[in-house]
Amino acid sequence: MTAEAIKTRKFDFSHYFPFLQWGREVNGRTLRLDFMAGLTGAIVVLPQGVAFATIAGMPPEYGLYAGMIPAIVAALFGSSRHLVSGPTTAASVVLFSSLSVLAEPGSAQYVSLALTLTFMVGIIELILGLARMGVLVNFISHSVIIGFTAGAAVLIAAKQLKNFLGIEMERGGHVHEILFRVWEHLGDIDPLVTTVGVVTLVSGILIRRIAPRIPYMIVAMVVGSVVAVILMKLFPEQASNIKTVGALPASLPPISAPDFSLDTIRALAPTAVAVTLFALTEAVSIARALAARSGQHIDGNQEFIGQGLSNIAGSFFSGYVATGSFNRSGLNYEAGARTPLAAVFAGGLLMVIVLLVAPWAAWLPTAAMAGILFLVAWGLIDFHHITTIQKTSRSEAVVMWVTLLSTLFLELEFAIFLGVMLSLVLYLARTSRPTVLLRAPNPMLPKRKFDTDPALPQCPQLRIVRIDGSLFFGAVNHIQEEFRRLEEQNPEQKHLAIVCSGINFIDVAGAEFLAQEARKRRQAGGNLYLIRVKGGLWEPLDRGGFLDEIGPGNVFQSKTAAITGIFQKLDKEICRCCDRRIFRECDSVPRGDCGDP
Repeated sequence: MTAEAIKTRKFDFSHYFPFLQWGREVNGRTLRLDFMAGLTGAIVVLPQGVAFATIAGMPPEYGLYAGMIPAIVAALFGSSRHLVSGPTTAASVVLFSSLSVLAEPGSAQYVSLALTLTFMVGIIELILGLARMGVLVNFISHSVIIGFTAGAAVLIAAKQLKNFLGIEMERGGHVHEILFRVWEHLGDIDPLVTTVGVVTLVSGILIRRIAPRIPYMIVAMVVGSVVAVILMKLFPEQASNIKTVGALPASLPPISAPDFSLDTIRALAPTAVAVTLFALTEAVSIARALAARSGQHIDGNQEFIGQGLSNIAGSFFSGYVATGSFNRSGLNYEAGARTPLAAVFAGGLLMVIVLLVAPWAAWLPTAAMAGILFLVAWGLIDFHHITTIQKTSRSEAVVMWVTLLSTLFLELEFAIFLGVMLSLVLYLARTSRPTVLLRAPNPMLPKRKFDTDPALPQCPQLRIVRIDGSLFFGAVNHIQEEFRRLEEQNPEQKHLAIVCSGINFIDVAGAEFLAQEARKRRQAGGNLYLIRVKGGLWEPLDRGGFLDEIGPGNVFQSKTAAITGIFQKLDKEICRCCDRRIFRECDSVPRGDCGDP
Protein backbone atom coordinates (compact mmCIF):
# COMPACT_ATOMS: atom_id res chain seq x y z
CA MET A 1 0.00 0.00 0.00
CA THR A 2 1.38 3.41 -1.02
CA ALA A 3 1.81 6.36 1.34
CA GLU A 4 -0.94 8.19 -0.53
CA ALA A 5 -3.32 5.27 -0.10
CA ILE A 6 -2.54 5.08 3.61
CA LYS A 7 -3.18 8.79 3.94
CA THR A 8 -6.52 8.49 2.11
CA ARG A 9 -7.54 5.53 4.24
CA LYS A 10 -6.72 7.42 7.42
CA PHE A 11 -8.88 10.35 6.29
CA ASP A 12 -11.80 8.05 5.56
CA PHE A 13 -11.41 6.47 9.00
CA SER A 14 -11.62 9.83 10.78
CA HIS A 15 -14.59 10.76 8.61
CA TYR A 16 -16.70 8.21 10.47
CA PHE A 17 -15.39 9.45 13.83
CA PRO A 18 -15.85 13.23 13.55
CA PHE A 19 -14.61 13.87 17.09
CA LEU A 20 -11.12 12.94 15.86
CA GLN A 21 -11.31 15.93 13.51
CA TRP A 22 -12.85 18.68 15.65
CA GLY A 23 -11.07 17.43 18.78
CA ARG A 24 -7.85 18.97 17.45
CA GLU A 25 -9.49 22.41 17.56
CA VAL A 26 -10.25 22.31 21.29
CA ASN A 27 -8.23 24.76 23.35
CA GLY A 28 -8.62 26.72 26.55
CA ARG A 29 -10.87 29.36 24.99
CA THR A 30 -13.20 26.94 23.17
CA LEU A 31 -13.33 24.74 26.27
CA ARG A 32 -14.54 27.66 28.37
CA LEU A 33 -17.14 28.76 25.82
CA ASP A 34 -18.40 25.22 25.27
CA PHE A 35 -18.69 24.62 29.02
CA MET A 36 -20.83 27.73 29.55
CA ALA A 37 -23.02 26.87 26.56
CA GLY A 38 -23.38 23.30 27.84
CA LEU A 39 -24.33 24.50 31.34
CA THR A 40 -27.01 26.77 29.88
CA GLY A 41 -28.37 23.93 27.79
CA ALA A 42 -28.44 21.54 30.77
CA ILE A 43 -30.47 24.03 32.81
CA VAL A 44 -32.95 24.59 29.99
CA VAL A 45 -33.47 20.90 29.26
CA LEU A 46 -34.44 20.19 32.87
CA PRO A 47 -38.03 21.50 32.64
CA GLN A 48 -38.29 20.58 28.96
CA GLY A 49 -37.30 16.98 29.57
CA VAL A 50 -39.97 16.54 32.23
CA ALA A 51 -42.54 18.25 29.99
CA PHE A 52 -41.69 16.15 26.95
CA ALA A 53 -41.79 12.92 28.94
CA THR A 54 -45.27 13.90 30.14
CA ILE A 55 -46.33 14.43 26.53
CA ALA A 56 -44.86 11.06 25.55
CA GLY A 57 -46.71 9.24 28.33
CA MET A 58 -43.39 8.24 29.90
CA PRO A 59 -42.36 8.62 33.56
CA PRO A 60 -40.97 12.19 33.93
CA GLU A 61 -37.40 11.08 34.58
CA TYR A 62 -37.19 9.40 31.17
CA GLY A 63 -37.34 12.79 29.49
CA LEU A 64 -34.20 13.73 31.39
CA TYR A 65 -32.50 10.42 30.61
CA ALA A 66 -33.16 11.05 26.90
CA GLY A 67 -31.15 14.27 27.16
CA MET A 68 -28.07 12.63 28.70
CA ILE A 69 -26.37 9.72 26.89
CA PRO A 70 -28.15 10.30 23.53
CA ALA A 71 -27.03 13.94 23.47
CA ILE A 72 -23.42 12.96 24.11
CA VAL A 73 -23.33 10.20 21.48
CA ALA A 74 -25.03 12.37 18.82
CA ALA A 75 -22.51 15.16 19.45
CA LEU A 76 -19.54 12.81 19.12
CA PHE A 77 -20.67 11.08 15.92
CA GLY A 78 -22.70 13.78 14.13
CA SER A 79 -21.28 16.37 11.76
CA SER A 80 -22.92 19.51 13.18
CA ARG A 81 -21.02 21.77 15.57
CA HIS A 82 -24.17 23.11 17.23
CA LEU A 83 -26.91 20.47 16.99
CA VAL A 84 -28.12 19.26 20.39
CA SER A 85 -30.12 16.01 20.45
CA GLY A 86 -32.58 14.82 23.02
CA PRO A 87 -36.33 14.58 23.62
CA THR A 88 -38.52 16.83 21.46
CA THR A 89 -42.19 17.68 21.31
CA ALA A 90 -42.86 16.13 17.92
CA ALA A 91 -41.14 12.84 18.74
CA SER A 92 -42.95 12.72 22.09
CA VAL A 93 -46.35 13.28 20.48
CA VAL A 94 -45.77 10.56 17.89
CA LEU A 95 -44.55 8.19 20.60
CA PHE A 96 -47.65 8.71 22.74
CA SER A 97 -50.08 8.47 19.82
CA SER A 98 -48.49 5.25 18.57
CA LEU A 99 -47.89 3.41 21.84
CA SER A 100 -50.92 4.45 23.90
CA VAL A 101 -53.09 2.08 21.85
CA LEU A 102 -50.77 -0.81 22.71
CA ALA A 103 -50.19 -0.25 26.44
CA GLU A 104 -51.14 2.00 29.35
CA PRO A 105 -48.93 5.14 29.32
CA GLY A 106 -46.42 5.11 32.16
CA SER A 107 -46.69 1.37 32.66
CA ALA A 108 -43.75 -1.03 32.52
CA GLN A 109 -45.03 -2.46 29.24
CA TYR A 110 -45.35 1.02 27.75
CA VAL A 111 -41.77 1.90 28.74
CA SER A 112 -40.53 -1.37 27.26
CA LEU A 113 -42.28 -0.60 23.96
CA ALA A 114 -40.78 2.90 23.94
CA LEU A 115 -37.28 1.52 24.45
CA THR A 116 -37.79 -1.03 21.69
CA LEU A 117 -39.10 1.65 19.33
CA THR A 118 -36.07 3.81 20.13
CA PHE A 119 -33.72 0.94 19.30
CA MET A 120 -35.52 0.24 16.01
CA VAL A 121 -35.42 3.91 15.02
CA GLY A 122 -31.70 3.99 15.80
CA ILE A 123 -31.00 0.90 13.69
CA ILE A 124 -32.92 2.32 10.71
CA GLU A 125 -31.14 5.67 11.01
CA LEU A 126 -27.74 3.97 11.21
CA ILE A 127 -28.43 1.78 8.17
CA LEU A 128 -29.62 4.76 6.13
CA GLY A 129 -26.51 6.70 7.11
CA LEU A 130 -24.11 3.90 6.22
CA ALA A 131 -25.98 3.41 2.93
CA ARG A 132 -25.42 7.13 2.15
CA MET A 133 -29.16 7.82 1.98
CA GLY A 134 -29.03 11.29 3.52
CA VAL A 135 -30.80 12.65 0.45
CA LEU A 136 -34.05 11.05 1.66
CA VAL A 137 -34.85 13.96 3.96
CA ASN A 138 -35.08 16.22 0.91
CA PHE A 139 -38.33 14.49 -0.04
CA ILE A 140 -40.11 15.69 3.11
CA SER A 141 -41.20 19.20 2.25
CA HIS A 142 -41.09 22.15 4.60
CA SER A 143 -44.88 22.35 4.37
CA VAL A 144 -45.21 18.86 5.87
CA ILE A 145 -43.02 19.86 8.82
CA ILE A 146 -44.94 23.12 9.41
CA GLY A 147 -48.31 21.38 9.19
CA PHE A 148 -47.36 18.45 11.37
CA THR A 149 -45.76 20.66 14.03
CA ALA A 150 -48.79 22.96 14.19
CA GLY A 151 -51.13 19.98 14.44
CA ALA A 152 -48.96 18.43 17.13
CA ALA A 153 -49.07 21.71 19.07
CA VAL A 154 -52.87 21.73 19.09
CA LEU A 155 -52.86 18.06 20.11
CA ILE A 156 -50.44 18.75 22.98
CA ALA A 157 -52.63 21.53 24.34
CA ALA A 158 -55.77 19.43 24.01
CA LYS A 159 -54.24 16.48 25.85
CA GLN A 160 -53.26 18.74 28.77
CA LEU A 161 -56.73 20.20 29.28
CA LYS A 162 -57.67 17.59 31.88
CA ASN A 163 -54.56 18.36 33.95
CA PHE A 164 -55.03 22.12 33.52
CA LEU A 165 -58.69 21.99 34.61
CA GLY A 166 -58.39 19.20 37.17
CA ILE A 167 -60.86 16.96 35.35
CA GLU A 168 -60.89 13.19 35.72
CA MET A 169 -61.80 11.70 32.38
CA GLU A 170 -60.89 8.91 29.99
CA ARG A 171 -57.96 9.30 27.69
CA GLY A 172 -58.81 10.53 24.20
CA GLY A 173 -56.59 10.00 21.19
CA HIS A 174 -57.84 12.66 18.79
CA VAL A 175 -58.68 16.31 19.33
CA HIS A 176 -62.41 15.99 18.72
CA GLU A 177 -62.64 13.13 21.23
CA ILE A 178 -60.75 15.11 23.88
CA LEU A 179 -62.83 18.26 23.39
CA PHE A 180 -66.06 16.28 23.52
CA ARG A 181 -65.07 14.70 26.84
CA VAL A 182 -63.99 18.05 28.28
CA TRP A 183 -67.39 19.44 27.30
CA GLU A 184 -69.07 16.58 29.12
CA HIS A 185 -67.04 17.31 32.30
CA LEU A 186 -67.27 21.11 32.36
CA GLY A 187 -69.13 20.93 35.66
CA ASP A 188 -66.21 19.03 37.23
CA ILE A 189 -63.60 21.78 36.72
CA ASP A 190 -61.55 22.25 39.90
CA PRO A 191 -60.99 25.98 40.65
CA LEU A 192 -57.82 25.41 42.71
CA VAL A 193 -56.15 23.27 40.05
CA THR A 194 -57.18 25.69 37.31
CA THR A 195 -55.80 28.62 39.33
CA VAL A 196 -52.40 26.92 39.56
CA GLY A 197 -52.41 26.29 35.80
CA VAL A 198 -53.49 29.83 34.91
CA VAL A 199 -50.92 31.45 37.22
CA THR A 200 -48.16 29.28 35.72
CA LEU A 201 -49.26 30.10 32.18
CA VAL A 202 -49.58 33.85 32.77
CA SER A 203 -46.28 34.10 34.67
CA GLY A 204 -44.49 32.25 31.86
CA ILE A 205 -45.95 34.62 29.24
CA LEU A 206 -45.03 37.73 31.24
CA ILE A 207 -41.48 36.60 32.01
CA ARG A 208 -40.88 35.64 28.39
CA ARG A 209 -41.95 39.11 27.23
CA ILE A 210 -40.41 41.21 29.98
CA ALA A 211 -37.13 39.32 30.49
CA PRO A 212 -36.58 36.96 27.52
CA ARG A 213 -33.07 36.01 28.67
CA ILE A 214 -34.38 34.45 31.89
CA PRO A 215 -35.35 30.75 31.60
CA TYR A 216 -39.08 31.42 31.75
CA MET A 217 -40.07 27.75 32.06
CA ILE A 218 -38.12 27.27 35.27
CA VAL A 219 -39.42 30.52 36.79
CA ALA A 220 -43.01 29.72 35.77
CA MET A 221 -42.72 26.26 37.33
CA VAL A 222 -41.44 27.76 40.58
CA VAL A 223 -44.25 30.34 40.63
CA GLY A 224 -46.87 27.66 39.96
CA SER A 225 -45.45 25.42 42.67
CA VAL A 226 -45.45 28.27 45.22
CA VAL A 227 -49.06 29.14 44.39
CA ALA A 228 -50.01 25.47 44.76
CA VAL A 229 -48.40 25.32 48.24
CA ILE A 230 -50.24 28.48 49.29
CA LEU A 231 -53.57 27.15 48.06
CA MET A 232 -53.02 23.84 49.83
CA LYS A 233 -52.39 25.76 53.07
CA LEU A 234 -55.46 27.96 52.61
CA PHE A 235 -57.76 25.14 51.53
CA PRO A 236 -56.47 21.98 53.26
CA GLU A 237 -59.69 20.08 52.59
CA GLN A 238 -59.21 20.40 48.85
CA ALA A 239 -55.44 20.06 48.88
CA SER A 240 -55.60 16.48 47.66
CA ASN A 241 -57.06 17.69 44.35
CA ILE A 242 -53.79 19.42 43.47
CA LYS A 243 -51.69 16.52 42.16
CA THR A 244 -47.94 16.74 41.74
CA VAL A 245 -45.46 15.13 39.39
CA GLY A 246 -43.77 13.34 42.29
CA ALA A 247 -40.13 13.10 43.27
CA LEU A 248 -37.82 12.10 40.42
CA PRO A 249 -35.18 9.45 41.05
CA ALA A 250 -31.91 11.17 41.96
CA SER A 251 -29.84 8.74 39.94
CA LEU A 252 -28.00 8.33 36.68
CA PRO A 253 -29.77 6.64 33.75
CA PRO A 254 -30.30 2.98 34.69
CA ILE A 255 -29.34 0.24 32.25
CA SER A 256 -32.35 -0.88 30.20
CA ALA A 257 -33.11 -3.49 27.56
CA PRO A 258 -35.45 -3.30 24.54
CA ASP A 259 -37.86 -6.13 23.78
CA PHE A 260 -36.53 -8.03 20.77
CA SER A 261 -39.50 -10.38 20.32
CA LEU A 262 -40.75 -10.67 16.75
CA ASP A 263 -44.33 -9.78 17.71
CA THR A 264 -43.20 -6.51 19.27
CA ILE A 265 -40.93 -5.61 16.35
CA ARG A 266 -43.72 -6.39 13.88
CA ALA A 267 -46.20 -4.23 15.80
CA LEU A 268 -43.81 -1.29 15.99
CA ALA A 269 -42.38 -1.45 12.46
CA PRO A 270 -44.75 1.10 10.79
CA THR A 271 -44.32 3.53 13.67
CA ALA A 272 -40.53 3.09 13.59
CA VAL A 273 -40.39 4.07 9.91
CA ALA A 274 -42.61 7.13 10.44
CA VAL A 275 -40.68 8.28 13.51
CA THR A 276 -37.37 7.77 11.69
CA LEU A 277 -38.41 9.92 8.74
CA PHE A 278 -39.62 12.73 10.95
CA ALA A 279 -36.74 12.53 13.44
CA LEU A 280 -34.09 12.61 10.70
CA THR A 281 -35.81 15.47 8.90
CA GLU A 282 -36.00 17.45 12.12
CA ALA A 283 -32.35 16.83 13.00
CA VAL A 284 -30.86 17.51 9.56
CA SER A 285 -33.06 20.56 8.97
CA ILE A 286 -31.97 22.12 12.25
CA ALA A 287 -28.32 21.26 11.59
CA ARG A 288 -28.46 22.86 8.13
CA ALA A 289 -30.25 25.97 9.43
CA LEU A 290 -27.54 26.55 12.03
CA ALA A 291 -24.78 25.67 9.58
CA ALA A 292 -26.05 28.39 7.23
CA ARG A 293 -25.49 30.91 10.02
CA SER A 294 -22.12 29.60 11.14
CA GLY A 295 -20.72 28.82 7.68
CA GLN A 296 -20.22 25.14 8.50
CA HIS A 297 -20.69 22.23 6.08
CA ILE A 298 -23.18 19.55 7.12
CA ASP A 299 -22.81 15.91 6.05
CA GLY A 300 -26.37 14.56 6.00
CA ASN A 301 -25.20 10.95 5.95
CA GLN A 302 -22.99 11.47 9.00
CA GLU A 303 -25.92 13.08 10.83
CA PHE A 304 -27.93 9.94 10.09
CA ILE A 305 -25.15 7.87 11.62
CA GLY A 306 -24.87 10.13 14.67
CA GLN A 307 -28.63 10.09 15.28
CA GLY A 308 -28.75 6.32 14.81
CA LEU A 309 -25.98 5.62 17.31
CA SER A 310 -27.58 8.14 19.68
CA ASN A 311 -30.90 6.28 19.75
CA ILE A 312 -29.31 2.85 19.91
CA ALA A 313 -27.31 3.96 22.97
CA GLY A 314 -30.37 5.68 24.44
CA SER A 315 -32.42 2.49 24.27
CA PHE A 316 -29.92 0.82 26.62
CA PHE A 317 -29.73 3.82 28.97
CA SER A 318 -33.43 4.44 29.62
CA GLY A 319 -33.87 7.11 26.94
CA TYR A 320 -36.74 7.24 24.48
CA VAL A 321 -36.56 8.55 20.88
CA ALA A 322 -34.15 11.50 20.66
CA THR A 323 -33.61 13.84 17.74
CA GLY A 324 -32.36 17.36 17.10
CA SER A 325 -33.98 20.03 19.27
CA PHE A 326 -34.40 23.43 17.65
CA ASN A 327 -34.76 25.28 20.97
CA ARG A 328 -31.68 23.75 22.59
CA SER A 329 -29.62 23.82 19.39
CA GLY A 330 -30.45 27.47 18.76
CA LEU A 331 -29.64 28.27 22.39
CA ASN A 332 -26.37 26.36 22.06
CA TYR A 333 -25.39 28.50 19.07
CA GLU A 334 -26.44 31.77 20.69
CA ALA A 335 -24.60 30.84 23.91
CA GLY A 336 -21.32 30.80 21.99
CA ALA A 337 -20.64 27.07 21.51
CA ARG A 338 -17.61 26.44 19.31
CA THR A 339 -17.46 22.65 19.04
CA PRO A 340 -19.77 19.67 19.68
CA LEU A 341 -18.11 19.45 23.09
CA ALA A 342 -20.81 21.93 24.24
CA ALA A 343 -23.49 19.28 23.66
CA VAL A 344 -21.31 16.72 25.44
CA PHE A 345 -21.08 19.09 28.41
CA ALA A 346 -24.86 19.61 28.30
CA GLY A 347 -25.51 15.87 28.61
CA GLY A 348 -22.91 15.40 31.35
CA LEU A 349 -23.94 18.43 33.40
CA LEU A 350 -27.59 17.38 33.17
CA MET A 351 -26.64 14.22 35.07
CA VAL A 352 -25.11 16.33 37.86
CA ILE A 353 -28.11 18.67 38.00
CA VAL A 354 -30.57 15.78 38.19
CA LEU A 355 -28.72 14.34 41.19
CA LEU A 356 -29.10 17.70 42.96
CA VAL A 357 -32.64 18.85 42.12
CA ALA A 358 -34.61 15.68 41.32
CA PRO A 359 -36.26 15.42 44.80
CA TRP A 360 -37.73 18.91 44.37
CA ALA A 361 -40.02 17.64 41.61
CA ALA A 362 -42.28 16.34 44.40
CA TRP A 363 -43.56 19.93 44.72
CA LEU A 364 -44.26 20.38 40.98
CA PRO A 365 -48.06 20.34 40.33
CA THR A 366 -49.33 18.63 37.19
CA ALA A 367 -51.44 21.73 36.52
CA ALA A 368 -48.23 23.80 36.42
CA MET A 369 -46.77 21.31 33.95
CA ALA A 370 -49.93 21.68 31.84
CA GLY A 371 -49.46 25.46 31.83
CA ILE A 372 -45.85 25.04 30.70
CA LEU A 373 -46.94 22.69 27.93
CA PHE A 374 -49.48 25.25 26.73
CA LEU A 375 -46.55 27.64 26.29
CA VAL A 376 -44.56 24.96 24.48
CA ALA A 377 -47.50 24.22 22.18
CA TRP A 378 -48.02 27.89 21.33
CA GLY A 379 -44.35 28.30 20.49
CA LEU A 380 -44.51 25.38 18.08
CA ILE A 381 -47.08 27.00 15.79
CA ASP A 382 -45.10 28.86 13.14
CA PHE A 383 -47.66 31.50 12.18
CA HIS A 384 -45.17 33.36 9.99
CA HIS A 385 -44.44 30.39 7.73
CA ILE A 386 -48.07 29.30 7.70
CA THR A 387 -49.03 32.73 6.35
CA THR A 388 -46.13 32.70 3.88
CA ILE A 389 -47.05 29.28 2.51
CA GLN A 390 -50.69 30.37 2.17
CA LYS A 391 -49.66 33.38 0.07
CA THR A 392 -46.94 31.72 -1.96
CA SER A 393 -48.18 28.34 -3.17
CA ARG A 394 -51.62 26.84 -3.28
CA SER A 395 -50.28 23.30 -3.66
CA GLU A 396 -47.90 23.69 -0.70
CA ALA A 397 -50.78 25.14 1.35
CA VAL A 398 -52.85 22.05 0.55
CA VAL A 399 -50.00 19.81 1.71
CA MET A 400 -49.65 21.81 4.92
CA TRP A 401 -53.36 21.79 5.80
CA VAL A 402 -53.85 18.14 4.90
CA THR A 403 -50.92 17.21 7.16
CA LEU A 404 -52.19 19.46 9.95
CA LEU A 405 -55.75 18.12 9.87
CA SER A 406 -54.50 14.53 9.54
CA THR A 407 -52.40 15.09 12.67
CA LEU A 408 -55.51 16.19 14.55
CA PHE A 409 -57.94 13.55 13.35
CA LEU A 410 -55.86 10.55 12.26
CA GLU A 411 -53.00 8.50 13.68
CA LEU A 412 -49.85 10.59 13.75
CA GLU A 413 -47.62 8.19 11.87
CA PHE A 414 -50.26 8.03 9.12
CA ALA A 415 -50.38 11.84 9.05
CA ILE A 416 -46.63 11.96 8.39
CA PHE A 417 -46.85 9.36 5.62
CA LEU A 418 -49.84 11.14 4.09
CA GLY A 419 -48.02 14.47 4.05
CA VAL A 420 -44.90 12.92 2.53
CA MET A 421 -46.89 11.02 -0.10
CA LEU A 422 -48.90 14.12 -1.02
CA SER A 423 -45.67 16.11 -1.35
CA LEU A 424 -44.21 13.45 -3.63
CA VAL A 425 -47.38 13.32 -5.74
CA LEU A 426 -47.30 17.09 -6.24
CA TYR A 427 -43.57 16.95 -6.99
CA LEU A 428 -44.06 14.21 -9.57
CA ALA A 429 -47.02 16.08 -11.05
CA ARG A 430 -44.82 19.13 -11.58
CA THR A 431 -41.83 17.23 -12.95
CA SER A 432 -44.02 15.09 -15.21
CA ARG A 433 -45.10 18.19 -17.15
CA PRO A 434 -41.92 19.72 -18.59
CA THR A 435 -42.37 23.06 -20.27
CA VAL A 436 -42.39 22.93 -24.08
CA LEU A 437 -41.59 26.36 -25.56
CA LEU A 438 -41.76 27.34 -29.22
CA ARG A 439 -38.56 29.03 -30.43
CA ALA A 440 -37.85 31.20 -33.43
CA PRO A 441 -35.18 33.76 -34.44
CA ASN A 442 -36.09 37.29 -33.38
CA PRO A 443 -34.76 39.90 -35.86
CA MET A 444 -35.12 42.57 -33.16
CA LEU A 445 -32.58 40.91 -30.87
CA PRO A 446 -28.75 40.96 -31.25
CA LYS A 447 -27.52 38.20 -33.55
CA ARG A 448 -31.19 37.23 -34.17
CA LYS A 449 -31.31 35.24 -30.94
CA PHE A 450 -34.04 32.66 -30.51
CA ASP A 451 -37.12 33.90 -28.65
CA THR A 452 -40.41 32.47 -27.37
CA ASP A 453 -42.61 35.31 -28.67
CA PRO A 454 -45.66 33.56 -30.22
CA ALA A 455 -46.04 36.40 -32.72
CA LEU A 456 -42.74 35.56 -34.41
CA PRO A 457 -43.10 33.87 -37.82
CA GLN A 458 -42.33 30.16 -38.01
CA CYS A 459 -40.55 28.19 -40.69
CA PRO A 460 -43.18 26.26 -42.70
CA GLN A 461 -40.97 23.14 -42.71
CA LEU A 462 -39.15 23.26 -39.37
CA ARG A 463 -40.55 23.49 -35.85
CA ILE A 464 -38.06 24.48 -33.13
CA VAL A 465 -38.98 23.80 -29.48
CA ARG A 466 -37.16 23.90 -26.17
CA ILE A 467 -37.93 21.38 -23.42
CA ASP A 468 -37.29 22.50 -19.86
CA GLY A 469 -37.36 19.44 -17.62
CA SER A 470 -36.23 15.85 -17.39
CA LEU A 471 -37.38 13.27 -19.92
CA PHE A 472 -38.37 10.31 -17.74
CA PHE A 473 -41.22 7.81 -17.83
CA GLY A 474 -43.61 10.15 -16.01
CA ALA A 475 -43.05 13.00 -18.48
CA VAL A 476 -43.11 11.08 -21.77
CA ASN A 477 -46.90 11.12 -22.16
CA HIS A 478 -47.05 14.89 -21.61
CA ILE A 479 -44.35 15.53 -24.23
CA GLN A 480 -46.10 13.18 -26.67
CA GLU A 481 -49.34 15.11 -26.28
CA GLU A 482 -47.56 18.44 -26.80
CA PHE A 483 -45.85 17.16 -29.96
CA ARG A 484 -49.14 15.74 -31.26
CA ARG A 485 -50.84 19.09 -30.70
CA LEU A 486 -48.08 20.92 -32.58
CA GLU A 487 -48.28 18.39 -35.41
CA GLU A 488 -52.04 18.84 -35.74
CA GLN A 489 -51.65 22.63 -35.84
CA ASN A 490 -48.91 22.56 -38.51
CA PRO A 491 -48.75 19.18 -40.31
CA GLU A 492 -46.39 20.67 -42.94
CA GLN A 493 -43.63 21.08 -40.37
CA LYS A 494 -42.16 17.61 -40.78
CA HIS A 495 -38.79 18.59 -39.28
CA LEU A 496 -38.53 19.04 -35.51
CA ALA A 497 -35.52 20.51 -33.67
CA ILE A 498 -35.37 20.22 -29.89
CA VAL A 499 -33.19 22.63 -27.91
CA CYS A 500 -31.99 20.34 -25.12
CA SER A 501 -30.18 22.82 -22.86
CA GLY A 502 -32.98 22.43 -20.29
CA ILE A 503 -32.85 18.62 -20.22
CA ASN A 504 -30.56 17.30 -17.47
CA PHE A 505 -31.75 13.70 -17.23
CA ILE A 506 -33.31 11.06 -19.42
CA ASP A 507 -34.31 7.45 -18.69
CA VAL A 508 -34.99 4.53 -21.02
CA ALA A 509 -38.61 5.55 -21.62
CA GLY A 510 -37.53 9.05 -22.61
CA ALA A 511 -34.76 7.74 -24.87
CA GLU A 512 -37.13 5.31 -26.60
CA PHE A 513 -39.59 8.16 -27.12
CA LEU A 514 -36.96 10.29 -28.89
CA ALA A 515 -35.91 7.34 -31.07
CA GLN A 516 -39.55 6.66 -31.93
CA GLU A 517 -40.14 10.33 -32.77
CA ALA A 518 -37.08 10.27 -35.06
CA ARG A 519 -38.37 7.21 -36.92
CA LYS A 520 -41.83 8.74 -37.30
CA ARG A 521 -40.40 12.00 -38.64
CA ARG A 522 -38.22 10.19 -41.20
CA GLN A 523 -41.17 8.16 -42.45
CA ALA A 524 -43.12 11.40 -42.92
CA GLY A 525 -40.26 12.91 -44.93
CA GLY A 526 -38.71 14.98 -42.15
CA ASN A 527 -36.29 14.38 -39.30
CA LEU A 528 -35.60 14.94 -35.60
CA TYR A 529 -32.68 17.09 -34.43
CA LEU A 530 -31.16 17.66 -30.99
CA ILE A 531 -29.41 20.94 -30.17
CA ARG A 532 -27.13 21.71 -27.20
CA VAL A 533 -27.16 18.21 -25.71
CA LYS A 534 -25.82 17.92 -22.14
CA GLY A 535 -23.94 14.97 -20.71
CA GLY A 536 -26.97 13.77 -18.75
CA LEU A 537 -28.80 13.35 -22.05
CA TRP A 538 -25.93 12.34 -24.33
CA GLU A 539 -24.51 9.51 -22.25
CA PRO A 540 -27.75 7.47 -21.81
CA LEU A 541 -28.59 7.94 -25.49
CA ASP A 542 -25.10 6.80 -26.49
CA ARG A 543 -24.93 3.82 -24.11
CA GLY A 544 -28.36 2.55 -25.16
CA GLY A 545 -27.67 2.87 -28.89
CA PHE A 546 -30.44 5.46 -29.30
CA LEU A 547 -28.09 7.99 -30.92
CA ASP A 548 -27.69 5.61 -33.86
CA GLU A 549 -31.47 5.64 -34.37
CA ILE A 550 -31.70 9.41 -34.07
CA GLY A 551 -28.63 9.84 -36.24
CA PRO A 552 -25.29 11.20 -35.03
CA GLY A 553 -25.44 13.81 -37.79
CA ASN A 554 -28.67 15.16 -36.33
CA VAL A 555 -27.08 16.17 -33.03
CA PHE A 556 -25.61 19.69 -32.79
CA GLN A 557 -23.85 21.51 -29.98
CA SER A 558 -24.71 25.03 -31.19
CA LYS A 559 -27.79 26.62 -32.73
CA THR A 560 -25.75 28.16 -35.55
CA ALA A 561 -24.38 24.78 -36.62
CA ALA A 562 -27.82 23.25 -36.21
CA ILE A 563 -29.59 25.76 -38.48
CA THR A 564 -26.83 25.45 -41.08
CA GLY A 565 -27.05 21.65 -41.06
CA ILE A 566 -30.83 21.39 -40.90
CA PHE A 567 -31.34 23.97 -43.68
CA GLN A 568 -29.50 21.68 -46.10
CA LYS A 569 -32.23 19.05 -45.61
CA LEU A 570 -35.22 21.32 -46.17
CA ASP A 571 -37.21 21.23 -49.42
CA LYS A 572 -35.81 24.12 -51.44
CA GLU A 573 -38.90 24.28 -53.65
CA ILE A 574 -40.91 25.21 -50.57
CA CYS A 575 -38.18 27.66 -49.59
CA ARG A 576 -38.45 29.43 -53.01
CA CYS A 577 -42.10 30.19 -52.36
CA CYS A 578 -41.68 31.07 -48.67
CA ASP A 579 -42.20 34.71 -47.75
CA ARG A 580 -41.10 34.37 -44.10
CA ARG A 581 -37.35 33.92 -44.59
CA ILE A 582 -36.63 33.73 -40.85
CA PHE A 583 -33.11 32.26 -41.19
CA ARG A 584 -30.09 33.95 -42.78
CA GLU A 585 -29.61 30.83 -44.87
CA CYS A 586 -32.99 31.49 -46.51
CA ASP A 587 -31.44 34.34 -48.51
CA SER A 588 -29.34 31.79 -50.39
CA VAL A 589 -32.46 30.44 -52.10
CA PRO A 590 -33.73 32.67 -54.91
CA ARG A 591 -37.40 33.55 -54.87
CA GLY A 592 -39.43 31.84 -57.56
CA ASP A 593 -42.70 32.36 -59.34
CA CYS A 594 -45.11 30.59 -57.04
CA GLY A 595 -48.34 31.89 -58.49
CA ASP A 596 -51.20 29.60 -59.55
CA PRO A 597 -50.78 28.12 -63.02
